[in-house]
Amino acid sequence: MIITTTHGVEGKTIKEYKGIVTGEAILGANIFKDMFAGIRDIVGGRSATYEKELRDAKDIALREMEERAAALGANAVVGVDLDYENLGASGGMLMVTASGTAVTVR
Repeated sequence: MIITTTHGVEGKTIKEYKGIVTGEAILGANIFKDMFAGIRDIVGGRSATYEKELRDAKDIALREMEERAAALGANAVVGVDLDYENLGASGGMLMVTASGTAVTVR
């Protein structure tokens, strides 16, 4: 499956548009991760824990989107967009959404 942020696939022609597909991942932040990330914020530097959580959530959302495109008979997803949001009263949840257009290319 070809997944791209561009609106076409170089060297290929879009033969059929199957529709918009999405994938979502919502992950809760662990209180200990929050505590260590807070310490990291005070002393500076990157939070490897949160960076890993973001990568994992992105991978889940993209995989879900790809599965939904395959179920429609698509062999590519074009115009992919990734959105990141904090959810919950204290922002303790992380949501990543991937969306794009499922297509058949040749």
